[in-house]
Amino acid sequence: MASVDRVTVTLPSDLVKDIDRREKNRSKFVAEAVRNEIERRRREDLRRSLRSPHPESAELAEQGLEEWTRGLPDEDTEALVDSNAGKPVRWVPGEGWVEGRE
Repeated sequence: MASVDRVTVTLPSDLVKDIDRREKNRSKFVAEAVRNEIERRRREDLRRSLRSPHPESAELAEQGLEEWTRGLPDEDTEALVDSNAGKPVRWVPGEGWVEGRE
C-alpha cells in the first residue's frame, strides 16, 4: 500500500452532505476527485504544450530527428532511436504537429 499523509481540508457543509450521500468513505471520494483533477490538468498542460511548444522542442522539430541523432555517439543512436519506426511529423505554427515531411 502507498504511504498516506493526513491533511485537513475545509469544505462547505452542503458539499460534504453531497459526498456522504454518494460515498461512505469521504477520503476515498476526495482522493479520487483530486486524482481526476490532476489528470485533467496534466492533459490541459499537454494540449497547451502541443499548441505552443517550448522553443527547444520547436528547434528540434525543425532540425529533424535524423539530424539530431547524428550528433549522438553511435552506441546511443542504436539503443535510443530507430529512425524507421513511427510516422514522420512536422510542426506547423498555428496548426500543431502534422503528419508527413515538408
